Amino acid sequence: MARSLKKGPFVDEKLMKKVGARKSGAGSIKTWARRSSIPPEFVGYTFAVHNGKIFEEVFVTEDMVGHRLGEFSPTTKFIRHGGKMQKEIEQAKKVAEIATAQAAKASTEAKK
Repeated sequence: MARSLKKGPFVDEKLMKKVGARKSGAGSIKTWARRSSIPPEFVGYTFAVHNGKIFEEVFVTEDMVGHRLGEFSPTTKFIRHGGKMQKEIEQAKKVAEIATAQAAKASTEAKK
């Protein structure tokens, strides 16, 4: 359910105080307030948002205003779907990487 328009967006008071006391490029602000909305005052700051295990770095841009901080720090990690086809695709990708690395190495040796 959405928050009442009469109340306005929820922004954690502690977080607003930290943003007011800090300069825009002075490192990240550590927070657990995933439910806090992003107001325009947060643009240009970097937040370390806790996802339950670690702190994810989130740099706030103008497009993020109105969203929640937790939207940009996923709590689950996608592990690929298995199967024979996926394994073949990954092996082909690995072989291609090795070939390009060897070609780059050979070209640098040829220049010497």
